Amino acid sequence: MLDHTGIAVSDWDKSKQFYEAALKPLAIAVVMEVTPEQSGGGAHAGFGKSDKPVFWIGTGQHVSGPSHFAFTAETRAAVDAFYRAALAAGGRDNGAPGLREHYHPNYYGAFVLDPDGNNVEAVYHGGA
Repeated sequence: MLDHTGIAVSDWDKSKQFYEAALKPLAIAVVMEVTPEQSGGGAHAGFGKSDKPVFWIGTGQHVSGPSHFAFTAETRAAVDAFYRAALAAGGRDNGAPGLREHYHPNYYGAFVLDPDGNNVEAVYHGGA
């Protein structure tokens, strides 16, 4: 099981603003920041809940090709709100909210591309 993960971003301010807005409907926020002086490198922001960062963005060498990651939503409405917030924050549609029954009968997800082209998903696994 993973403890946390992170990605390098090409535009710190733009990406931080995007993730703050997109993850707010999922009750995920910046819970820790690390300065370049503290890290010995670039700036980093850790997003999570209850003071536990699980998803990090940071300045640095962007990997070749996009990544995919999914955030758990507590309801279908939260998936819908994530999608709207992510698009309003500059994300690009990569799959509107809806059932993805090829994964399982209650898989309700939405997909948005972040400013670097990464595929960001919110998913709810419960029933209607």
